Amino acid sequence: MLGACSQEGDARRPATRSAAATPTARDGESVADFLHRALPAGAGGTVIAARGDELAYCGGFGAADRASGTPASCRTVYDVMSITKQFTAAAILKLEVRGRLRVSDRISRFLGPVPMDKRDITIDQLLTHTSGLVEALGDDYHPVTRDELVRQALASKPQSPPGKEFHYSNTGYSLLAAIVEKASGEGYEPFLARHLFAPADMERTGYVLPRWPRHLIAVEYDSKGRSQGRPVDHPWAPDGPYWHLRGNGGMLSTAEDMFRWHRALSGDEILPHQARRKLFAPRVRVPGLDGSYGYGWAVRETPAGRTVWHNGGNDWSLAYLTRSLRDGVLVFWVSNHAYQKGKWNLEDQAETLTQGITDRVRTENR
Repeated sequence: MLGACSQEGDARRPATRSAAATPTARDGESVADFLHRALPAGAGGTVIAARGDELAYCGGFGAADRASGTPASCRTVYDVMSITKQFTAAAILKLEVRGRLRVSDRISRFLGPVPMDKRDITIDQLLTHTSGLVEALGDDYHPVTRDELVRQALASKPQSPPGKEFHYSNTGYSLLAAIVEKASGEGYEPFLARHLFAPADMERTGYVLPRWPRHLIAVEYDSKGRSQGRPVDHPWAPDGPYWHLRGNGGMLSTAEDMFRWHRALSGDEILPHQARRKLFAPRVRVPGLDGSYGYGWAVRETPAGRTVWHNGGNDWSLAYLTRSLRDGVLVFWVSNHAYQKGKWNLEDQAETLTQGITDRVRTENR
């Protein structure tokens, strides 16, 4: 998977999407019936599926909080982990549309002075994981500020010269969040809230600004079924996660808001057509992956047309977001208990689940 992650919840390395066989769509089988027979007992989470602007399915499975007996639902708030990267990429393109930057700009325009070995890094290379920067610089919850993160990144040993190789880099996306702040004069989350989430009517997506009722946020469970608390229970700064995580992961959202995000990306609410084309264009081949990386999205060409997707995960949770650009099919699913030692692992079923839901949405809409 693209976002195989650390315990703290940010993506750590790219990996291959499996070619697992998809269960044959049974005559008249609904998404709900498919999920009932495909999901393992004990897993918890939420699934939403749509075709264009039309919602096809939304429902929870298992528990959002076992101690209180709270079931998972469409209103449950989850950490979407590395799916956060697409929000950061969209923010960069929003700033380009507004004339505040160009993706061809060197990072020295906003983060200088930059040492010689990183002088040629561009914003485009940060977006496509071709900057040569390291994957991560430290624990997600270590209290590091923006300026400290920038200094550490610029002082780090490069994995390859800028623009030469793909190396999945959370550090690069944290630098993009810093560039959002430098170019806009606003905080990272406030900029996203004002220019992306508000126009898309996404009132339950962010780090701290939505102020969700605590009972709506899912508890995460490890492979032994032990509670790891809610994402907001881990050490964060008052305005969100520290900068080893900010911009590359940690965003909280709901299935309903991810549907709103899908609808906004289908029209001009947040980005004009040309900017959206840039977002979803395949730009660099990813080793071991059936496809390429664009700006915050992986891109595959399929018989059904271009599909864009991203995932995120940690030792507890897992999420997948897939959009078919030709027919507008959306599938988003997230689990707060994705692994059960010796029994099941939703990562192994990810392709089967995603494709199975997609097939049934298409069948039901014929």
